[in-house]
Amino acid sequence: MTYPDAERQPIVDVIHGHRIEDPYRWLEDPVSPQTEKWLAAQDDLWRTHSLPARPRLRNRIAQLTATGVIGTPTWRGERAFRLRREPGQEHAILYVGVPDQWEASGRLPGHIGEMVWRVVLDPMVVDPAGTTTLDDWHPSPDGKLVTVQLSRRGEERAQLYVLDVMNGEVVDGPVGDCRYSPVAWLPSSDAFYYIRGRMAHLRRLRGDDLALVEADGLALSADGRWLTLSTNRGAGNDIRLCDLAGPEWRQVEGRGAKTAVTVAADGRLYVATTQGAPRVRLGVGDPADPNAWQDLVPEDPQAVLTDFALIDGALLVTRIRHAIGEINVHDPVTGEWRSAVPLPGHGSIGRMSASGHQVWFTYADYVTPESVYRYDVRTGQTTLWEPAPGRADLPEVESHQIEYSSADGTLVRMVVLSGPSTGPRPCILYGYGGFGVPLTPAYSSYVLPWIEAGGIFAFAQIRGGGEEGEDWHRAGTLDRKQNVFDDFAAAAETLITGRWTTPDRLGICGESNGGLLVGAMLTQRPDLFAAAVCSAPVLDMARYELSGLGPRWRAEYGSASDPDAIAWLLRYSPYHHVREGIRYPATLFTVFGGDTRVDPSHARKMCAALQHATAGPRPILLRHESDVGHGARAGSRSIELAADMLAFFTAHL
Repeated sequence: MTYPDAERQPIVDVIHGHRIEDPYRWLEDPVSPQTEKWLAAQDDLWRTHSLPARPRLRNRIAQLTATGVIGTPTWRGERAFRLRREPGQEHAILYVGVPDQWEASGRLPGHIGEMVWRVVLDPMVVDPAGTTTLDDWHPSPDGKLVTVQLSRRGEERAQLYVLDVMNGEVVDGPVGDCRYSPVAWLPSSDAFYYIRGRMAHLRRLRGDDLALVEADGLALSADGRWLTLSTNRGAGNDIRLCDLAGPEWRQVEGRGAKTAVTVAADGRLYVATTQGAPRVRLGVGDPADPNAWQDLVPEDPQAVLTDFALIDGALLVTRIRHAIGEINVHDPVTGEWRSAVPLPGHGSIGRMSASGHQVWFTYADYVTPESVYRYDVRTGQTTLWEPAPGRADLPEVESHQIEYSSADGTLVRMVVLSGPSTGPRPCILYGYGGFGVPLTPAYSSYVLPWIEAGGIFAFAQIRGGGEEGEDWHRAGTLDRKQNVFDDFAAAAETLITGRWTTPDRLGICGESNGGLLVGAMLTQRPDLFAAAVCSAPVLDMARYELSGLGPRWRAEYGSASDPDAIAWLLRYSPYHHVREGIRYPATLFTVFGGDTRVDPSHARKMCAALQHATAGPRPILLRHESDVGHGARAGSRSIELAADMLAFFTAHL
């Protein structure tokens, strides 16, 4: 294959004595004529690449995506707010539900829970091109107003607006640079706290906007008295609690742990922390003396506490046990276990939303689209509150839980999904391994068509993730990052030795930090697999801090300004380990022009390096997409991306 010309420039940096070559630095400038010419040539190369399975896969992915999207309701008095995307819609719509005696008709067909649902915000009405996303929303205590955060072209630099719930009119805003900001309304519903540019602000409607102090997160007690601010500090965070009746600030001791503090409706201080408990313990105390809290629900040595909710006479606690979700009922005073909440299966539980004696949550697994369930503490029963908006004919899927040993003997778990046939088959291995993010069961219109066609899809729950708590996460960070790659390589070897697949029928994929994982495997173990899809990846570890959200990741990776850290970063940095004469696997980089988290230049530089170096016939390609970013996108564009990725794997496995 003939690749577009890419000049190799003699650029060399010396950092703490390390000589670092960077021949494709010119590709960091996205608007230079040289970069634009190269990118246009890559687009031409990608478009001419033969993918015969693509039309079939696109149609099947569209059918499986037609289950739609549904979210848990957030209650404000008698009003409820939630998201819903019908089959065929590009974006989820924000609705408000009111008791049906208040209004005779609504704009959403059907009544759920004896409520009528009205549209508050439809992103497609805001932007018919489909490039605007609703990143977040927070209703006021009286349910009459709601803040919405809208991003354009995938940039995730949202503008915040305040809308009147019943007529959709803008009451306040826009306020710029609100990246997934938490919002804490005052009980009066005439002002709210929010985060902009890592600074907490107090904004009064149609009035002043007061910058307060540095913060990454915030929460306000229901009575409006206690303001909690959280600031990330390396591997942990600092917590400050302010009595607004004073006001007086109190520092909550975290000691390098990850801690979340909230003052609940019962007036008690709740502390969820990894301090002395890598799988998280829950404590309770008096907000007036926030460091005198006592354990309420101790750490479970086999399960990670992820959420809790107070409802009438009960404390509900959500955990993941080896990546499977569970909810348990505890005594709110003693913390003692009472019972398990009945669940539909062995899957994933979304965040709980409580009101009165009931709690709502989403449930999904590999063959169950996300649906909303309701648990009633008085009856002890779990019922389906609202199913997924659409239906799809699903293939037969078998789930296999596998344990294997990594290079250092650590026991790692992997889920292998397959159809009923046996013997080595084309297989895609997925991993992430970073930032404490767990891989839990999820319905995927990308995974199911592959299994339906006779393939295997495997999820490696490797170190760096959150499946086994904070120790599991930290075992894959900083100078221990190689553990992540070793765990993933061992997963591939297990699939091969177990005769699930063979090296020439094994593909790997991952995005973002998972793209770093794929890049490391390309340069460390290209013998293990035949194809790779590397999406929105971090690949130049010597310069990752200089773009996107890179400065926020130093606690995860380390900083090139640190003489110790630059040494371990360079030991695995994929871009710096591309070698000429290697027969690299078929590789597809997928990048997004609006990505403000991971600069697309990582993929551009790595693509150029691999195209220059590879000695084999397998293609190295780049798929560039404008007007979308790292996160949410229109439904049709998600289908197109998934079809391209699966068609690429089909062609090369």
